Amino acid sequence: MFRLCSLACAWVSPTSSPSTTLLRSISFVKSCALTQSEISIMERQEAPPPPPPPPPPPQGIPSLPPLLPQNPPYVVADSSSHPPPIDTQQVLEEINSLVSLASGSASAWIDGRGTLDGDAARHEASLVASEYRTAMEEIRARRLEKRSKAAASSRARKAASPRFEFQTRSEDDLLDDGFRWRKYGQKAVKNSTHPRSYYRCAHIACNVKKQVQRLSEDTSIVVTTYEGIHNHPSEKIMETLSPLLRQIQLLSRFSPDK
Repeated sequence: MFRLCSLACAWVSPTSSPSTTLLRSISFVKSCALTQSEISIMERQEAPPPPPPPPPPPQGIPSLPPLLPQNPPYVVADSSSHPPPIDTQQVLEEINSLVSLASGSASAWIDGRGTLDGDAARHEASLVASEYRTAMEEIRARRLEKRSKAAASSRARKAASPRFEFQTRSEDDLLDDGFRWRKYGQKAVKNSTHPRSYYRCAHIACNVKKQVQRLSEDTSIVVTTYEGIHNHPSEKIMETLSPLLRQIQLLSRFSPDK
């Protein structure tokens, strides 16, 4: 402030009146005076901007730790306590010697059991191949034998059970032949809208079967095919004849011969 006043006094001419000089000095001081906030603003504007912060690492790639620590404990300034460096050439020579020793022992073991040269190896391979072919032929022969036995047994069963076919014009598929049947299957027929039904005799000890289907050319005709022969009388016939048999038994009790 003192320096500003001295400058103001030097700026005012000496010929002016004292009041004029005082007024000019005051106006000059006011124009040159700066507030503390303005000075701080100017200092901030003149100061260089701070450096930008480093970019953050990407989210997908994790930050890797340093390969070596900053101050490793094994780095020693004194050369007397530092371990001697490893000689890589010496290590490789030791590894090669171990490998050669192992291969030599394996070859010695093979020589002890018998050396396999080219001719011996081919002979062993031919023996193995012949044994394999023999085993496969035996397996194939067993399979063929089983198939032939199964075919022979199926032919014997078919020969033992005769087949009878009847064609009847009827609206009902299952015709009344006097026996009781139990349905156990159904199968679609090619080029026909009517399926083929399979039945088995309901008697306990009877193995008779029958197939019922309609002709594809004429659907009004029912084809019934029986396989086997019943080993028991017809249930319907027995039901019809049972009253007559009872009467015969009753009449035989009162016969005049007795």
